[in-house]
Amino acid sequence: MKLFSIIIVVVGLSMCSVSAQEGCLNQTNLKALDASWEKAQLELDLDFIESLLAEDFVWVHNHANTIDDKTAVLERIKRYINSNNKSTKSRTSRDVKVIISGTTAIVRGFTIIDRGPRPITYHFMRTYIEDNGKCCLIANHTMAVPEKEKD
Repeated sequence: MKLFSIIIVVVGLSMCSVSAQEGCLNQTNLKALDASWEKAQLELDLDFIESLLAEDFVWVHNHANTIDDKTAVLERIKRYINSNNKSTKSRTSRDVKVIISGTTAIVRGFTIIDRGPRPITYHFMRTYIEDNGKCCLIANHTMAVPEKEKD
């Protein structure tokens, strides 16, 4: 009976270990979460964005012309909602890659944002952390990719 109890404890601990290793920071979840971030910006989903952003969030925009914290991002979304600003027609990500190290992950790729008259392509690099089993976006860096010169 004692051996059976020991086996149960060992199996239980092993399952907890596997479960902890398969937290929110995995390739599939992070790609889906990042796609949800893009969708939330397009749809001005204030609640989702507020819950996703870490308290220490920072967003460095193109050429560091603007650097936002969580409060600034949320205030901008509120302004867009209040003014019914729906100028962004689409946000499409491509070539998304994920790197995971411990409780930190980098998601990078390109987002094509169409606000008219022509879409603009941005390279992005976002840093996600796992905090008490929840994935949070703690940093975002975006840079416009210049259009190729026409021959």
